[in-house]
Amino acid sequence: MAATTTAGKRLRARLSGWIEAWLRLEVWPQALVLLGARLYLFDVFFKSGLTKVRDWDATLFLFNEEYHVPVLPPELAAWMGAGGELGFSALLALGLLSRPAAVGLFFVNAMAVISYPDLAPAALKDHYLWGALAVVVAGFGGGRLSVDLLVWRHWLTRA
Repeated sequence: MAATTTAGKRLRARLSGWIEAWLRLEVWPQALVLLGARLYLFDVFFKSGLTKVRDWDATLFLFNEEYHVPVLPPELAAWMGAGGELGFSALLALGLLSRPAAVGLFFVNAMAVISYPDLAPAALKDHYLWGALAVVVAGFGGGRLSVDLLVWRHWLTRA
């Protein structure tokens, strides 16, 4: 009976060692995936925001004639859309306030889908991907390769 207990303890110790090693290895791939998601979202939404700002007359035309944003006046919707795309995506690129920025981009993306009913199926798939990536970043945060982590470490060491 004692031999069985000793063998069980050794097996548990060995398994817990493997599990701890696996969890330590998991951290960096997750950090890279989150960084990739943040930078991809930055690329897509920052370019879109710049396009809106560069040709503001065309942007206002689209928000007046094509996009049907519920509740908001077209000009306010245009300002909020461009500002959200530029601001939230810049925060994501830095990994600063990653979760709120990802939630903000999720809603900017959702509003784009809702307000433009003639969206092509291929474009709709892109919006689904962007929404899913925003949810991942909102859920997991910016990861180890973010300003968020530096801020947290600073605040934790001050306490």
